[in-house]
Amino acid sequence: MKNIFIILFLLTLSTHLPAQPAEQFVKVLVAPKHPDFLYKEGETVKFKISVLKSNIPLNNVEIRYEISEDMMPVHKSGTLTLKNGTAVVDAGAMAKAGFLRCQVTAKYKEREYKGMATAGISPGRIEPVTLLPDDFTAFWEDAKAEAAKVPMDIKMTLVPEKCTEKVNVYNVNIQSFRNNNRLYGMLTVPRGEGKYPAILKVPGAGVRGYSGDIGAANRGYIVFEIGIHGIPVNMTGDVYWNLYEGPLKNYHSCNLDNRDNYYYKRVYMGCVRAIDFIFTLPEFDGENLITYGGSQGGALSIITAGLDNRVKGLVSFYPALCDMVGFLHNRAGGWPRMFEKAEYNKPEYIRTAQYYDVVNFARQVKVPGFYTYGYNDIVCPPTSVQAALNVIDAPKEVFIIEDTGHYAYPEQRSESWNWVKNFFGK
Repeated sequence: MKNIFIILFLLTLSTHLPAQPAEQFVKVLVAPKHPDFLYKEGETVKFKISVLKSNIPLNNVEIRYEISEDMMPVHKSGTLTLKNGTAVVDAGAMAKAGFLRCQVTAKYKEREYKGMATAGISPGRIEPVTLLPDDFTAFWEDAKAEAAKVPMDIKMTLVPEKCTEKVNVYNVNIQSFRNNNRLYGMLTVPRGEGKYPAILKVPGAGVRGYSGDIGAANRGYIVFEIGIHGIPVNMTGDVYWNLYEGPLKNYHSCNLDNRDNYYYKRVYMGCVRAIDFIFTLPEFDGENLITYGGSQGGALSIITAGLDNRVKGLVSFYPALCDMVGFLHNRAGGWPRMFEKAEYNKPEYIRTAQYYDVVNFARQVKVPGFYTYGYNDIVCPPTSVQAALNVIDAPKEVFIIEDTGHYAYPEQRSESWNWVKNFFGK
C-alpha cells in the first residue's frame, strides 16, 4: 500500500507544471455572462450553468451553487433545478477589484460532479497589501555579498546513459551560500561548436528528483535544472517521499520567525549561486540567460530576476508566494497560505514574509517576462498573482486562460516556449 502512495505522490510531483484534470462523464460547465470574464466594480455578475452528459444537456438536474470572493467564505448559496439543461445565477457585485467565484455541484445517479468559474473584477487595479521594508534592498545585497565569498567548489559529472547525440547531461553539485551547504541539479548542454543561451529552470513545491531537460537542450539552450533542498537530485523516489513526509515536511514555514534563518533564504541564494555556475560554463554565450518555472518555480523565476541583474528575461507560470499576508486583510494570499491559520498572525512572521514575498521582488524586475495563470487557481489564487503582476514595471506578456486552475494547458506551454524562442532569437 505504501508503494502505491509513493507512486501516486511521484506522479503528482513529476513536473513543475501540473497536468490538467481528466475528462468527466458528466460535465458541469460554469461561465460568467461576459465572454471576457471581466467586470467593473459595482457591476452585477451573472453565471450561466450547464450540466452535460455525453455533451447533451441534462434536464431537471438539481444543482447547488456557492458564491464567494477569491478564497473567502461563501456569502451566497442556493439550489436550482435546471430546465432545458441550463440556469443563470445572479452572483451580485463587488465594490472592489478582485475575483468573484461561482462553484457548482450537480448530482446525477447518486454521484456528485463539480464545476466552477471565476470572474475578474477590474483585476488590473488590484494592489498588493504586502509592505516593502525600508531595508529590503540592503538586506538582499548584504546576503548576496556574503554568499559571494563562499567558494563554489564545482563537482560536475557526465551521465553517459542520459546523453544523446545532440545533448550532454551532467549531474552537478556546487557549494551554495554557506560553507558545506550544497546545491544540486541536472545540467543539459547542446553538443557541438558555438555558444548557447541558458535557462535556469527552478522547481515547483515539493521534494523530488530531476533528470535534466533534454528537450530544451535540443532547441539549442543550456538548461540548469536545480533542486532547492540541498540533497542530490538523482536518488530513488522513496527517499524523496520519506523526506517530504519527514524532515522536509512544511519546509516552506520553517524558521519564519527569523528573516536570516527562514528556509527560503537558502533557496533564493541558491538560485543566485546557480547563475554563478552558469557563468562558468565555456558553452554559455555570457549574456542571454532567463529563468523558467511554475508555482513555487514561478515565484523563484520572478524572485531571481528581481535579485540578480544577470537575468535578462523570465517565464513564470502561476507564481506562488505572492502577497502572502492577503488573508490577514480579508482577501486571498499566495501559497503556501500559512496566513490562513491564526497561529501565523504574529508580527515577527509577517515581518519576515515581507522580505520573501514575490511582490517585493516583482517591484525590482526590469526585464521582459512571460506570465500565465488561470482564474480558477485555488492553490496560487489569482488575486495574489495579479497583485504581483500589477507592480512589475517592465515589458510583460500575460497569457490568461480563465478556466484553468493550478495546471497548464498545452497551449500555455507552447506559448511560453515561443516566447523563449523569440527572446533568444533561436
